[in-house]
Amino acid sequence: MGEKEHDRYIVAFEIGSSKIRGAVGIVDRSGVVDVVATEEERLIDKVRYGCIENTEVSDALQRVAERLEAYPRVAPRIITGAYVALGGRSLLSRTVDVDLTLPTETEITRPIITELMQKASATVDPTRDVVEVVPVRFTVDDKTQANPVGTYGNRLAARMTVISCDPKIKRMLRRVVGERAGFNIIDYVNRTLAEADMVLTDDERRLGCMLVDFGAETTSVAIFKNGAAIYQATLPMGSRNITLDLTTLNYTEERAEEIKRVSGNALSQDSTRRKMQGADGIDYTEINNYVHARTDEIIANIMAQLEYAGVNDSELPGGIVVVGGGARLRGFNDLLAQESNLKVRQGAPNASVRISDGSIHGTDAVDVISILLDASRDPYEECTEIPAEAEEEKAEEERNGYEKIYSSGNTSKGEDTVRIGRLYEDEDEEKEKKRQPKEKPMKTGKSWLDRLQERLSMIMKEQEDLENEE
Repeated sequence: MGEKEHDRYIVAFEIGSSKIRGAVGIVDRSGVVDVVATEEERLIDKVRYGCIENTEVSDALQRVAERLEAYPRVAPRIITGAYVALGGRSLLSRTVDVDLTLPTETEITRPIITELMQKASATVDPTRDVVEVVPVRFTVDDKTQANPVGTYGNRLAARMTVISCDPKIKRMLRRVVGERAGFNIIDYVNRTLAEADMVLTDDERRLGCMLVDFGAETTSVAIFKNGAAIYQATLPMGSRNITLDLTTLNYTEERAEEIKRVSGNALSQDSTRRKMQGADGIDYTEINNYVHARTDEIIANIMAQLEYAGVNDSELPGGIVVVGGGARLRGFNDLLAQESNLKVRQGAPNASVRISDGSIHGTDAVDVISILLDASRDPYEECTEIPAEAEEEKAEEERNGYEKIYSSGNTSKGEDTVRIGRLYEDEDEEKEKKRQPKEKPMKTGKSWLDRLQERLSMIMKEQEDLENEE
């Protein structure tokens, strides 16, 4: 009982171009996240390229939340807040060099590092929102320092990756998640970097690698070198482009999606081979020629990001790690390996995540699980609560149960044993009570400065751990 009292429930929502996905995790005292519930609901033309276009998305979000609340390990709790993923084609990065000249030889402290990060964020166009500032390299008096905190010098310089987004993304999330659905937005999380934190190994990040999130309408790319993210971009193309290509063969989008999912193959087809025609009359050779052509174009755009980031493939011995629903396309990873001449592997949750429900497949829900893992590092926020009436009812049931069990002479030998717990007939009525709207403070997430300071603490700790290992 004592251990359970320290468990913390966290909730994550990821609103993508093709679906909403939600998850509930329980964080124990050791920091391990146990994913106990995931749900999703399909979206059609309400979110484009990662940005919400129609506030009716809130209806689907509420349905996802209600199904999450019905899971045995979540009930009778209700969801009051959530960590929300940030993604979409408007997210982009720029690398900046900043420095501070100190009046005398001064000890470098975290507040000084924060001031330097604020200086980096100030270089972003004021019409955009700063999402994250990632330190890449520090120098103190022109000497490279993995962790400058605690050193002394007159001049501190740094190269930093500043990631920003169109303000409309957050504005629409506030309208849908906060105002219409009634959930507190505890924080916004950069989905791509959260996925990278979860699926990449320390060696891959240090050696140099690329993360590719192949989604429905967008493909996100992040490049890492020497342990830090040096580049992030989102391409306005994804697996739905392949589906739309197939609709030109006189299929509905739903049927084209099914054909792609079941029989599509990204690897090129030998034109000298006999046509592959199935029993359903579909010419799969023609289908896969379309699939290969569009996939080849997407991969060419992925590899073009190396040039934009100022690196070449020889600087990425860690290879490419792929996540996202689009990566389930047969042959995609093989074609990516052929075109890039790099090793390619599928990303999956790491040891910091435990999935106790066998029906939850970690590789299929990397996006929302990575948000849970990122949220688990915030030790103070709780995303659920037990309604007062549910607590009172539970206490009353326990009192009545114990009275019946221990009262003398009230139970005859032939009577059934008293069942302690809630009757199934009561669930509908209780659910209705729980979902009644209530007054609660609206939160719109932490300021970017708070998030910078937390991120900095994490980076410094990781660098100290790496130095200790070496």
